[in-house]
Amino acid sequence: MMDCKKALAEAKGDMAEAEVILRKQGMAAAAKRASRTASEGLVGSYIHAGGKIGVLVEVSCETDFVARTDAFHQLVHDVAMHIAATDPRFLSRAEVTPEVLEKEKEIYREQVRAMGKPEAVVEKIVEGKLSKFYEENCLLDQRFVKDDKVTISELIASAVGKLGEKIGVRRYVRFKVGDQA
Repeated sequence: MMDCKKALAEAKGDMAEAEVILRKQGMAAAAKRASRTASEGLVGSYIHAGGKIGVLVEVSCETDFVARTDAFHQLVHDVAMHIAATDPRFLSRAEVTPEVLEKEKEIYREQVRAMGKPEAVVEKIVEGKLSKFYEENCLLDQRFVKDDKVTISELIASAVGKLGEKIGVRRYVRFKVGDQA
């Protein structure tokens, strides 16, 4: 409550600006906790579309106390639901293999060259397209389906700020009836 009051005072009564300040504070809190060990957590599930899509996701935190809170359970549910809706190929940018990355870069280079762009701007355009690739294919870079103003990593950082512990998505699996493994 005091943090809200301070943020509102700092924003000179502007509610939208106060919300931005509070979100930034949550990000700063998340950065401070990044080096801690998160060995507790929860495996959550989500079943969608009449049982045609299912997700299991493991979200870690530091203590079982936090893992039992409603806020943590809601976060796990939201992440699982997001995975069901978007089908991300990778958890994070670090998981994108060099082979996949090179293949995507080559595809983008050919697309840009086919548009007749000068060679000097090709790499800049390719980097922009890679950024979009990460946003579409990496869970932590994706826009949250319930609120497209935040990414999944920002959603998690917000939960870190609220719950006061390091939180992270460790792994997930998405099943869809008829898909090949």
